Amino acid sequence: MARLLPILTSLLLAGSPLVVQAQETDTTLPHSGGHDGMDHGNMDHSQVDMPGMGMSGQDMKGMDHSAHAMPESTVSDEPGDAPPPAPPTDFPAERFFEPDRMAASRAAMIEEMTFRTFALQVDQLELRTGKGGDGFGWDGRAWYGGDIDRIVLASEGEGTFAERAERIELGAYWRHALDPWFNLQLGMRQDFRPDPQRTYALVGIEGLAPYWFDVQGQLLVSNKGDVHARGKASYTQRITQSLVVEPEAEVDFAFQDVPALNVGAGFERLEMGARLRYDHNRSLAPYVGVNWERRLGGTARIAQVAGEDVSGVSVVFGVRAMF
Repeated sequence: MARLLPILTSLLLAGSPLVVQAQETDTTLPHSGGHDGMDHGNMDHSQVDMPGMGMSGQDMKGMDHSAHAMPESTVSDEPGDAPPPAPPTDFPAERFFEPDRMAASRAAMIEEMTFRTFALQVDQLELRTGKGGDGFGWDGRAWYGGDIDRIVLASEGEGTFAERAERIELGAYWRHALDPWFNLQLGMRQDFRPDPQRTYALVGIEGLAPYWFDVQGQLLVSNKGDVHARGKASYTQRITQSLVVEPEAEVDFAFQDVPALNVGAGFERLEMGARLRYDHNRSLAPYVGVNWERRLGGTARIAQVAGEDVSGVSVVFGVRAMF
């Protein structure tokens, strides 16, 4: 019995379909140890028929394989200007709830998203010390409203201790969002200093310019008919999570001589500065910096005749607050 077992195993393997198929297959392709020695360059694929795909070798030979190349990507990282999609008119929740109830729910949600709030922001409240003596300066605003429309009360000024302030300005205007980046300003400004006082009609624009510059431009027409313009620009650069440096510049322009205010036509004043702020607590952030101011053009000549300084540099210590 032990001798018959090997004989029966050999007979079964010889009659197996796998063995017969292996014997009938032509394995005379030249090789020397696997596919490493196979010459694929000399193989004529035109002689190979693919009955399962309905293609012959001649069809494959004439096939344009470039049609199967990967198409070039049309995705761009540039923002587009396509119109927004239309608001939806079908709501899946209405399959389960009454349409009137769902309409009231959507209206309540939109009402909750419309906010009105009050805020106070003091960008600069500082002590200035320099060759001309110790002085002070401020720049801040309070506003009430939402993200589209606001009523703004803004003030800025400067002066020297033990003397009357050189500038005291108070403005009130309506701020309306033109787009996600810029806002329109319409209102008025009252100058309490220098004397004599002036009241101006104000129109301006403010917003975030490319490369993250905060810019503002205003055109002012006084109750006496003189026209002025002001431009501001600043940039906030974060050095660490808590340290922020903010350079800024402000320039005033007069369209005509205003002898009562000792202002000459043309560029009348340029102010530049840079402040390093510790912004760990944004509600109250101290800073230190430098501020430079210079009178220009005809305004500078008037100041020289009056014996006043044309320019001055001061070191500033102050605080920025938000409530």
